[in-house]
Amino acid sequence: MLVAVLAAPSAWAQAQLFETKAKQAFMIDAETGTVLYSKDPDAPFPPASLAKLMTMEVVFNAIRTGKLSLDTEFPVSEYAWRTGGAPSRTSTMFAALNSLIRVEDLIQGVIVQSANDGCIILAEGMAGSEANFAELMNERARELGLTKSVFRNSTGLPAEGQSVTARELVALATHLWREYPEFYKHYSQPDFTWNKIFQRNRNPLLALNIGADGLATGFTEASGFAIVGSAARDGRRVFIAMSGMESDAQRAEEARRLIEWGMRGFDRLEIYAAGEVVGEAKAYGGEKSGVALRAAGPVAIFVPVANRDRLVARIVYQGPVVAPVEEGTPIGALKVWIGDTMSQETPLYAAESVGTGKIHQRALDAVEELLIGWLR
Repeated sequence: MLVAVLAAPSAWAQAQLFETKAKQAFMIDAETGTVLYSKDPDAPFPPASLAKLMTMEVVFNAIRTGKLSLDTEFPVSEYAWRTGGAPSRTSTMFAALNSLIRVEDLIQGVIVQSANDGCIILAEGMAGSEANFAELMNERARELGLTKSVFRNSTGLPAEGQSVTARELVALATHLWREYPEFYKHYSQPDFTWNKIFQRNRNPLLALNIGADGLATGFTEASGFAIVGSAARDGRRVFIAMSGMESDAQRAEEARRLIEWGMRGFDRLEIYAAGEVVGEAKAYGGEKSGVALRAAGPVAIFVPVANRDRLVARIVYQGPVVAPVEEGTPIGALKVWIGDTMSQETPLYAAESVGTGKIHQRALDAVEELLIGWLR
């Protein structure tokens, strides 16, 4: 792997510019993918009701691909009723035993009321059992690039081996927003009535007037209070995931503080315009010694208002690149750090075609590669 440094780091304090009482926290800017805050984002913790985000993704994807319809009706089994319904004393939409419920209503029950019975009804209806549905959740998670999260059931109720990370929850939430706008709107739905029982949305951020419009909360004795949230205002959107807080009130306040800081503490900086050459990769056996690189579009990032000089950018690629190279070929990535946090990664492509060099050029490159290879 070769690295080209585009900007040398200046001195900076190692401390984060923002501190939170959460044990794990992760925040990104939705437009650029800039990591705005990171605190132990890859540490696993029990998801609790945050697992329902993955449950909904499986449901939404099934609808998108024609495997499921909003008008499909699923029965309420005794297991669903006892485990997630009224007798369970957990989050429920109070589905009546042996009744039939439309998928569209189950979606609202799960999203707005965090209904455990709604999750189990969907899982049994789609896969025959919760265990089978959990396999679908894990399979779909891997397809989306979520390599660390493990799901054992559709509800997030305690189960051995079930865990998620803050980083992957943010990735999942961003995916739900981008891919399913027709369903994402339910995450900001203020209330839902089912079985003649009125319940408000359980997300505490929706009432804080900070632009919040989703997504979910969770709690376990083992990991404390957690939240995945999104907020949009003034043309910007951020996604956050936090866990390990001590109370419902602390969760709401820490999430509010993090969102406010994400919105106010950064300036947008365009590093490269669309089509602009970012740098060059070493070419082996080519008519030129290097191949120019560019991104698919403009490259922009959000940098801290108070510490703009913390930014460092590097081109990383497996090299040298062997000629011939066609324009548009994926070569590597532009990785940007803010302080000691890798904040953004943008794919880079060949900005030009480089043909095969003459025999003497290839011979010189072979000798150079042999000498460098011994030193690598």
